[in-house]
Amino acid sequence: MSDSKPSLPHILGGPKAVTIDGTEANRWPIITEEDQAAVLEVLRDGDLSLHPVTRQLEDDYRNYFDVRHAIAHCNGTAALLAAFFALDLQPGDEVLVPSATFWASVVPMLWVGAIPVFCESETQRMGLDPDDAEAKITPQTRAMVVVHLWGMPSRMSALLDIARRHNLKVIEDASHAHGATWRGRKCGTLGDISVFSLQGSKLAPAGEGGILLTDDDTYMQRVASLGDITRILELPSPEQRFAATSFGIKTRMAPLSAAVARVQFRHMPERNRRRNENLRYLSTALEGMGFNTCLSPPHVERVYFEYMIRYDDERGNPPIEALMEALRAEGCDAQWPRYPLVHQQPIFTEGCFAKIAGIAGRSNSTLPAYTENALPKTEAANRQFLKLPAFPSAEPDLLDQYIAAFKKVLAHADEISAAWCRST
Repeated sequence: MSDSKPSLPHILGGPKAVTIDGTEANRWPIITEEDQAAVLEVLRDGDLSLHPVTRQLEDDYRNYFDVRHAIAHCNGTAALLAAFFALDLQPGDEVLVPSATFWASVVPMLWVGAIPVFCESETQRMGLDPDDAEAKITPQTRAMVVVHLWGMPSRMSALLDIARRHNLKVIEDASHAHGATWRGRKCGTLGDISVFSLQGSKLAPAGEGGILLTDDDTYMQRVASLGDITRILELPSPEQRFAATSFGIKTRMAPLSAAVARVQFRHMPERNRRRNENLRYLSTALEGMGFNTCLSPPHVERVYFEYMIRYDDERGNPPIEALMEALRAEGCDAQWPRYPLVHQQPIFTEGCFAKIAGIAGRSNSTLPAYTENALPKTEAANRQFLKLPAFPSAEPDLLDQYIAAFKKVLAHADEISAAWCRST
């Protein structure tokens, strides 16, 4: 690639840098004849509710993660609800949670009466900030939710130490982190209970589905009694008495989803490898231009559910909004982060959470006041992120065109900033 000054950006009248169609490079999930054959096998067998493929998927996860129990759910949200239920949280119990996450990491706990306590996300990995989390512990705190956001393992040494010292349970939301490791241990084996989403954009998708993992027999029995109306009959415990009704919820995974999930999980390591190679190549170039691409520390092997880069426009031009517009003009698929911060959502700021949790009007409950500006570090960091494609099947030529687009935009930063100021 030439070291001469890049041509004028497209936003200022030059040619586009990205001319290769990225549709196939970013198609996800990757569906092949193997997936189709797995689904057809279930259809031809005719058992669309209790086909053994669902238990086989559970065996796949149990063996891969070397855990005692893996229980399939209809989606990751249901699996998270089961995790909160398994811990026997009581109305008014507090749970430390991040705000920079998908809402399902938080909202299901309301249905068992637990109260989320939102904590800052630390700036290097955007996981739960250990210092802020520990500062918010009260006598009512019972657990914490650890989210490996976008596939980057959280700061587990500090978080597990806090949990040990304060006798807190750890729910590990590993929905973004299929295949990631921390100090040689697989994400999904680091908490008391872990949950994976198998939604269609995840690294081991089923279309819809969730997997809950635990080594604890009691937790497994409570999870099954919540909503797996077949498995309750198999429980060697008093929970079996709930078999006629469960707890009014049905969480079982559909076998057609399980059939897809087995194939996708089988190919997950190789597909992660290719995605990682592409994004490390792109990250090396962008880091050299001053972007923070959330590279892993040496003891962590991250994966890429999504590819986020951080741009601090206070260090120079152009403003992040202008950068976004200029990259799009070049043909880049550049977007804002998909998740709005949870603590800023009306379910919390308008007080709806108290009614859902069944604690509205309780005189002995001190209800938190959720405000939109409660987490200034998280809010500031969230404004610095751009999302680029994860390039699961990209060839180097497309990646090089993205790199060229960034170089063009940054080489003409002053001109782009001036044009942006005139238009706003």
